[in-house]
Amino acid sequence: MNSRKTRFRDAFLNGDTLIGSFLKIANTQPAEILGAAGYDFVVVDEEHAPFSRESTDRIILACKAWDIAALVRVQGPAPEMILSVLDCGADGVLVPHVDSADKARAVVSAARYAGGARGYSPTTRAGRFGGARMQAHTEAQDARVTVIAMIEDVAALDHLDEIMAVDGLDGIFIGRGDLTVAMGQSSGTAAPVAEAVGMITDAARRAGKAICVMSSSASDMRSLAAQGATAFITSSDQTLLKSAAAQGLEEARAALAST
Repeated sequence: MNSRKTRFRDAFLNGDTLIGSFLKIANTQPAEILGAAGYDFVVVDEEHAPFSRESTDRIILACKAWDIAALVRVQGPAPEMILSVLDCGADGVLVPHVDSADKARAVVSAARYAGGARGYSPTTRAGRFGGARMQAHTEAQDARVTVIAMIEDVAALDHLDEIMAVDGLDGIFIGRGDLTVAMGQSSGTAAPVAEAVGMITDAARRAGKAICVMSSSASDMRSLAAQGATAFITSSDQTLLKSAAAQGLEEARAALAST
C-alpha cells in the first residue's frame, strides 16, 4: 500500500493485503524503521505497553513523516481514550473486548462525527491546528478514521452477527491470545479456539467486514487468509529486536568460538 495515494481505511475496506506490526516501545524510531522498511501500518499498543498521551502523539507524527499508517490499540472503549488518539491524527483505533453490539455502537459513536458523538476541536493535528473548516474537517475525519473492534471474549461469540451489523464499524481484529486464555487452552491452534476463529471469520464475511489478525508463521497466515483475513500484524518491535539480538549474539559467539 502506498499511503500517499491510498488511505489506510480505503485499502482496509477494499480487502487489500496489509502488513503491520505492534509497537511496544515508547519511542519514535521503531515506527520510523518499520516505515522505512515498507510496512503498511503499525499499531501503537496503549493497552499493554507504557505509552503516554505525549509518546503516542510523537509516534503518530513520526508515522506521518515516514508514510506509514498509525493505528492505536486504546486501553478501552471510553470516548476520551478514542478521542485523544484521533485528535493526534491516528488513522484508526483497535478497541479491546468488544463483546456486544451496544459496546460496538458506543465505540463507533465515539469515533464518528456524523451519526456519532465524537468531540469536536479544530485546533489539533487532525484539524490541521485550526486550518480545517468545520464541515471539511468532520467529513474528512469520518472518511479517514478506521474503527476496528477486537473480538476476544467468549461472550462475544453469542453476539457476532449483531456486532458485525453495527453501521460504521469497519472491521474486526481476532484476539486469539485472550480467547485462548478465556477458553482454558494453552495454544491458539487448539480445536476450541480454531472453532471460535471460524465462527468469527464466517460472521465477518457474511457482514462484509474486514478482518485483521495477529500471525507470525507462513502456514498460519495462509490459513487465515483463506478464511478472509486481509490485514496481518506479524510481530512487534520488541519481538523483532529480541529476535535480531539473539541471532546476532549467537552468530558472534559462533564466530569467536571458531577462531
